[in-house]
Amino acid sequence: MNDTPPIIESKSLTRTFRQTKAVDGLDLSIRRGEIFGLVGPDGAGKTTILRLLAGLLDITEGSLTVDGHDLASDAEAVKAIIGYMAQQFSLYSELTVRENLAFFADIFNVMGEVRQERVRRLMTFARLTEFEDRRAAHLSGGMQKKLALACTLIHEPKILLLDEPTTGVDPVSRREFWDILTDLHMAGTTIVISTPYMDEADRCSRVGLIYGGRLVICDQPRKIREMVEGEIIEFRPEDWRRTTKLIEGLPGVLEVQTYGEMLHVFLDSVEERLPFIEATLRDAEISYRGLRRAPARMEEAFISLIRGMDSPETT
Repeated sequence: MNDTPPIIESKSLTRTFRQTKAVDGLDLSIRRGEIFGLVGPDGAGKTTILRLLAGLLDITEGSLTVDGHDLASDAEAVKAIIGYMAQQFSLYSELTVRENLAFFADIFNVMGEVRQERVRRLMTFARLTEFEDRRAAHLSGGMQKKLALACTLIHEPKILLLDEPTTGVDPVSRREFWDILTDLHMAGTTIVISTPYMDEADRCSRVGLIYGGRLVICDQPRKIREMVEGEIIEFRPEDWRRTTKLIEGLPGVLEVQTYGEMLHVFLDSVEERLPFIEATLRDAEISYRGLRRAPARMEEAFISLIRGMDSPETT
């Protein structure tokens, strides 16, 4: 897989809106057939990157090729091979499931028996067959997302660009949506997906952290998790604010992250530092429960990376 040319490649890709660089010197290489995840805080540039890949925005500086096409000079060439699903995909609420699919088939000039077969197959694929006569406005949020994906797939694109496609849907619908993406991935479709969910990032072949319009890190999820400095303990104190202030300056404490009322504490050595932390909490008469070692997750890794970039030493 590593020996094949990338299906998407950018060099020093830059997009400027007035005085703001939404994408700043992006060097990106995405392999054919992989699921590539884009993660980062709101305003980091993820949506702009996807719109550049789809040929919807002009390039300010740098170069971008998609499946051998130079988007700086011929952005229209990629339209037939790309399926782009925006955060707010425009379904027609008064049309039924089948009618929406037929409409997008018209847009991509999918006609005749091929059209009938694809509509039938996509409704089955997205598990919408029994709802084919239901108007899009009357579908659940999860079903609307699956219908939007089916419409995006009507012309059988080589590359799928998905901008936070599961935001706002229930966990069961998110899982069903990812089951569909996994099937597409296994069939060889290249998928580029932005997501705010770290469990989804963990399902990608590789992940790129975007921050301030730049690609900060790009690697397999497992390798990104291994970048977390130190070892982690987690527990739920009775007063997490007071506990955080108490322990974040203790010897060996590298970082403290909060997850609701749960604290994740990064230590240079759990074995060496934990007895002192427990003694400190006892002396302060702070009760707690559920203290245990915890494996590093994508969320901890990205928060640590971003905090590291925001620290005075790196600015």
